[in-house]
Amino acid sequence: MDRTIVYPGAIPLDTDILNLNRNVMVAIGALNEAVLGGGMVADGLACTPTVPASLTVTVAPGSITQLGPVDANSYGSLPQDTAQQTVRMGINLDPVTFTLAAPASSGQSVNYLIEATFSEADADPVVLPYVNAADPSVPYSGPGNSGGAQNTQRLQRVQLQVKPGAAAAAGTQVTPPVDAGWVGLYVVTVNYGQSAITAADIVTLPQAPFLPFKLPQLRPGFSQMQVFESSGSFVVPPGVTQAKVTVVGGGGAAGYHVSMPGAGGGAGGTAIDIVTGLVPGQVVAVTVGAGGVAPTSPASGGNGGTSSFGSYMSATGGTGGEGGSGSLFATAGGAGGIGSGARIIQGGAMGGDGIVVASRGGDGGGPGHGRGASGPLAGLSATGFGGGGGGGGASTGAAPVGSPGGAGAPGIVIVEY
Repeated sequence: MDRTIVYPGAIPLDTDILNLNRNVMVAIGALNEAVLGGGMVADGLACTPTVPASLTVTVAPGSITQLGPVDANSYGSLPQDTAQQTVRMGINLDPVTFTLAAPASSGQSVNYLIEATFSEADADPVVLPYVNAADPSVPYSGPGNSGGAQNTQRLQRVQLQVKPGAAAAAGTQVTPPVDAGWVGLYVVTVNYGQSAITAADIVTLPQAPFLPFKLPQLRPGFSQMQVFESSGSFVVPPGVTQAKVTVVGGGGAAGYHVSMPGAGGGAGGTAIDIVTGLVPGQVVAVTVGAGGVAPTSPASGGNGGTSSFGSYMSATGGTGGEGGSGSLFATAGGAGGIGSGARIIQGGAMGGDGIVVASRGGDGGGPGHGRGASGPLAGLSATGFGGGGGGGGASTGAAPVGSPGGAGAPGIVIVEY
């Protein structure tokens, strides 16, 4: 950080104060860039309905940071500085209100976009006293005794504006695009005949650059988690650019043999990695592989489904255990699935073979697997994500009869950010 040097007895200059102000702004800007980066970051600026409710919304005090020139215009007697850049901060200490209007036609709705940008302007004009060299006891009024007022403050603020979209049939209305140099913060939907806006009508845009955490909330590593036990979508939260993802495929079902113990199903594979380059608001498709279906008549068990996190990584499901009616020495356990597209890939555990001499079905593969049954009992379904189903046992005697096996467990996708 640059600092101005002054000396005892030296005539003070206006640039002493102006350079001090500029140097402090540049230093704070460098700190902001080191902590927040060079993109726009918003803090505060919460949008809420008025109390009592009306068609007016209030945007609370807050701030926004933006990389830009140190001074786009001359600053007092200092020349403009557009060659160098720093992160500048606009601060609003007072709330801003917007009054919206409902569509005029029945059955229509309209989306209003609230957007923000950094604003800098000189203000607070004052007629300043100037030294009158001819008679110092009588100061001039303004420069050259002109009586002209001069701005005394350079204000840095959050500039907010609302853009109405085109009214359309409810559910088909479109939010207007964000203007260049601005960032979208909220969308407020107003329906025909509506007389008051509620919190449910106000939606924060996924790409709004709100500061997701304050320093006291930060912890090493990833602090949030979203678990998918069924297929869906992961919407990248504000401020998030990377995530640790664990993908597990579905477990295979156990086989069902007509006269022998069935084999256990294989466990789903696993893929683990840190996905980088994510963009706030990005939607990533998440697929969770189903568990293999246990056959209700003699046949091999169904295979587990493949789980995936977009196109980033995937893990195949385990293979179903052997069954059917063929003459076999023993039924073979299903193979485990395998992960792909990640730096850490793990093969699922293989299902256990049916044990003929013990009339016992093979255990499913993986943690939470289904246990194989002994004697004329059905095997157990897997309970842990990606586990294989347990094989059914078989009766003893001259004409043994096999029993059904258990189903495989579905996979899982875990996203930590």
